[in-house]
Amino acid sequence: MTTPPAEPVLVMDGIVAGYGGGDVLRGVTFDVPEGSITCVVGPNGAGKSTLMRVISGLLKPRLGTVTLHGERLNGKSPRAILKMGVVQVPQNHSLFKDMTVRENIDLGGYTLSDRSLVSKRMDAVFDLFPQVKDWGQMKAGALSGGQQRLVEFARALMLEPTLILLDEPSMGLSPMVLKSVFDATRQMNSSGTTILLVEQNARAGLKLSARGVVMENGTVRLSGTGREVLEHPEIGELYLGGAVKSSS
Repeated sequence: MTTPPAEPVLVMDGIVAGYGGGDVLRGVTFDVPEGSITCVVGPNGAGKSTLMRVISGLLKPRLGTVTLHGERLNGKSPRAILKMGVVQVPQNHSLFKDMTVRENIDLGGYTLSDRSLVSKRMDAVFDLFPQVKDWGQMKAGALSGGQQRLVEFARALMLEPTLILLDEPSMGLSPMVLKSVFDATRQMNSSGTTILLVEQNARAGLKLSARGVVMENGTVRLSGTGREVLEHPEIGELYLGGAVKSSS
């Protein structure tokens, strides 16, 4: 008996968006199944970061809709979208370097008024990432890039998000550190969190993911399972800088 496909958490439908009159995204349509890791890959300029800005409410689409569990996101403020359970870990490191790791993680629950709930969430985060608990009293600025990324993951989990957006989490990391960051991504997903990952390291990101989406010039070039996208005959050409051939 086959397992029915998971219902989508997030649906992008015909999204057109850009800056100053120029469209970067031109009719982007795909969905993110519940409980999945979905990886978006594509060359520089494909529109991956613009996509993240649209989902998190930082950029309003000109056309199309973004829905979370059927509720429309576009038109809502970034704060309202955060309250609905969409948390983004940005590409650039975002910790307060003069604050301790524990203080930084505590800030992840800043929208929660119940301090006992914040404490409970922090305990759950430390259970998932015990190494982060060990760094609790260290200044965040004293951590390596990979360690800071794990603390950012821990902070993102404080709101028990419906969806975590990871924007280029491997940026600037060595292969060994990259493995620990991707292991942590897998851990977050195993604990029930749905993840949308934008990743420059296409091979590693797609191997990690149940679903893959390839963007090119602001459109979805192809999508499928992570393995299907990884093994697609045109994908190598795309990442070697050549134009993708028409399938006609």
